[in-house]
Amino acid sequence: MILTLLGATTFPTWAIALIVVAVLIIVLLIFLPIGTWFIAAISSAHVSMTRLVGMKMRRIRYRMLVDVYIRARKAGLDIDIAELESHVMAGGNISNVVNALISAHSANIELSLQSAKAIDLAGRDVLNAVKVSVNPKVIETPVISAIAKNGIELRVKARVTVRANIARLIGGAGEETIIARVGEGIVTTVGSSEYHKEVLENPDLISKTVLKKGLDAGTAYEILSIDIADVDVGRNIGAQLQMDQAEADKRIAQANAEERRAMAIATEQEMKAHTQEMRAKVVEAEAEVPKAMAEAFRNGRLGIMDYYQMQNIQADTAMRNAISGEGSDGKRGKK
Repeated sequence: MILTLLGATTFPTWAIALIVVAVLIIVLLIFLPIGTWFIAAISSAHVSMTRLVGMKMRRIRYRMLVDVYIRARKAGLDIDIAELESHVMAGGNISNVVNALISAHSANIELSLQSAKAIDLAGRDVLNAVKVSVNPKVIETPVISAIAKNGIELRVKARVTVRANIARLIGGAGEETIIARVGEGIVTTVGSSEYHKEVLENPDLISKTVLKKGLDAGTAYEILSIDIADVDVGRNIGAQLQMDQAEADKRIAQANAEERRAMAIATEQEMKAHTQEMRAKVVEAEAEVPKAMAEAFRNGRLGIMDYYQMQNIQADTAMRNAISGEGSDGKRGKK
């Protein structure tokens, strides 16, 4: 029936065979990456058709992968395309890894494929790391404030030249740690100086301190040099602290004085209350005198002459006090 549909009655057998072969070739060209395989073959980077078909079925960008593989082979790297394929499937940037390997190979830097893949999967830019290893990078610190022993603040800004340490890229600290440790060295150097002028006259003291401490240990970089870009004199922190302390002492003294004043006022009020109480008792006692005298008159223990004699004595006493200038209360009056 198929031959009838193709018009087999009017076409010879060889023509039908030719059509079938052409259809098969078209199918192969569509489904088989023959072009990519051919480019790899003529580039001395042979890749089997089976592997290319497997990549296509796994939806891997096989054209890009083969281009990277060709680039690596042309650069003289002995790399198996299976390792590149596994890195692509792991989610790595294979182009970045191969470029880093080529740069390292050209600069005679020891970097294996496994290390490069591990660095890339760890989230670091392996190509940039190789570039920084070849061409050192300058890290500029922010303005760091430090205070000398004499209380003067210095504001220091430094430029740190670092080189990437390929061996410590995995697990090593980054630029933030370098900046923090350089800041630590600046604070230590300025803080241990008796006078701020010592640092102004010899800013290389900071560089020597930082380099001597080996602050790049455990980081992904190696510190090559530290250059002090700028040193400015800031505030007189010592004088400000002394002023604040004096103000605090003044407030404490005022509070103590106010407390003593309040206690004195309270004591005075207490004494006045006590005096009034005593006066009240005296008045009360004086009020009892007439009662006692009346009782004495009734009982006969006091006579009228005794009373007059007592009145004369009191009048004489009052006259003598008036002559001497004293009041009836015993206090000397004003002239």
